[in-house]
Amino acid sequence: MNELVTGDAVVLGLRPAKLPSRALAVVIDLVVVWAAYIAVSIVLAIATDSLDTAAVAALAVASFLLIPVGVPIAVETLSHGRSLGKLACGLRVVRDDGGPIRFRHALVRGAIGVVELLMSFGVIASIASLVSARGRRVGDLFAGTLVVRERVPADRAPAVPPPPPWLVGRFSELDLSSVPDDLWLAVRQYLTRMRQLDPGVGWSMSERLASDLAARTGVPLPHGVPPAAYLAAVVNERQARDARRAFGTATAVGGPPVGSPLTHRPEVTQPQETRQPAAHPQAVQPHDVRHDAAEAVEAASTRVPGPAGPPASGFAPPA
Repeated sequence: MNELVTGDAVVLGLRPAKLPSRALAVVIDLVVVWAAYIAVSIVLAIATDSLDTAAVAALAVASFLLIPVGVPIAVETLSHGRSLGKLACGLRVVRDDGGPIRFRHALVRGAIGVVELLMSFGVIASIASLVSARGRRVGDLFAGTLVVRERVPADRAPAVPPPPPWLVGRFSELDLSSVPDDLWLAVRQYLTRMRQLDPGVGWSMSERLASDLAARTGVPLPHGVPPAAYLAAVVNERQARDARRAFGTATAVGGPPVGSPLTHRPEVTQPQETRQPAAHPQAVQPHDVRHDAAEAVEAASTRVPGPAGPPASGFAPPA
């Protein structure tokens, strides 16, 4: 996928955060965390005055792991990447493909942050952010995350085009656990830039991405579905699952604009023999059922037996 996604084509709809804003957010978080840690340490020192040295040391280590390390991990997990400092600076931690982070991402960032933020006083994190093209520190590289700015103008945030309405919810049973993040990123970049590509190049890229995505999910591409529409529908399904997991609800997505490469749908024609003109309401006249039954009985009683005629089918058996 390296030939499809270049370094300057990583646009997640939000701009990566720079070092000054990230440093300010970290300072705010550290001030709050260390204030809570000092307060808890004072309370524990007063409450454990009668304990021995080993017990006091164990409580000190436990409080350090619980407050300066565990609290930031829990806050980022529960707030989906927005701690108090990041919320004040308008920042948020997201995955490489733009989705919300989970516990494993926050755990890796917090564990490595002990070394690059606390033990080195932020020197390692500052150097890594300056060297990285997107301002990521070492914890972001290992966790596969990115700190982005949420407060940006709306015109600078290209969104992934929605799928056609006839494909929404069609891939709800698709297994997306085996799709890597770099493939999701490539699909997002194609969908946000497909209007800027040459039609032939865009079609070949959509076919390649659709085949790779179908191979990862184990379900072949449905017949008659354009590759671009298939990619948009699968990305929409993943976003809906992330929304349900994060907020308990799925966001409704409308159809794409007219003329989009996603609006092509194979025509489905109804067979000719199934098309029957509807009967006019006035063609059916009301009648008396009892009168019809009386006429049928009278005709049967007055019928004179005679030679049998030919069948209605036109076929007469031999004599």
